[in-house]
Amino acid sequence: AGVEMVKRAVQLDAASRFQESLVCYQEGIDLLLQVVKATTDEAKKQRYRQKISEYMTRAEDIKKHRFTFLSDGKYHKQIRIEENATGYGYEKLFHEYLTEIVSEVWVEDPYIRQVHQASRYLLYNFLRFCEMLVKGPCKVKTIHLLTSYDEGSGRSQQMTALEEIKQSLSNYGVTLTIDFSSSIHDREIRFNNGWMIKIGRGLDYFKKPQGCFSIGYCDFDLRPCRETTVDVFHTKHTKKM
Repeated sequence: AGVEMVKRAVQLDAASRFQESLVCYQEGIDLLLQVVKATTDEAKKQRYRQKISEYMTRAEDIKKHRFTFLSDGKYHKQIRIEENATGYGYEKLFHEYLTEIVSEVWVEDPYIRQVHQASRYLLYNFLRFCEMLVKGPCKVKTIHLLTSYDEGSGRSQQMTALEEIKQSLSNYGVTLTIDFSSSIHDREIRFNNGWMIKIGRGLDYFKKPQGCFSIGYCDFDLRPCRETTVDVFHTKHTKKM
């Protein structure tokens, strides 16, 4: 199976279908590594290791080629998140674009508001997004948030929560700037390495948990999602707010 998979990878590679070939290379390499572990013949092990090394080198070359292509600003990727789908936590969705050079992040979302049930935990969602940035591997120093004011008595709670997040981030050497706009309607996230992610529902694409002690309450990868579309772009000039 491993041999067939890498053969398929080579065919896709030759056809310039790099994304598909990369997946096949990675799966084929994993299968061949399992064969090496089960093989007692040292000569065969050595041959397998040599081929695995060649395939790993090629896979790394494809990654470099792919990201060079993407950084030319020609890339657009769309992800469709189905109703009740799981496995779309923030780390899974953003990790590919949070390279080590990311130091500044812009978040535009008009509904980073109250914590009560009707707002579906939007402030908590933003907090968890910030936690992801703090954990790395990027070295984020500044997060810019542009949102809208909550209505009525909710504004006080919104401001208190955002100030608490701001203070907490400062303990990790991260500055949070907060601006408000009454006309904002776009939802997008930008990184200073040129990546821009537009999510139809913004950070609020998770369903409300069934209870505080239900699976998925803490781990967003296990939380069912609401249907939405994620569009990923690359731009050489990330605009400022």
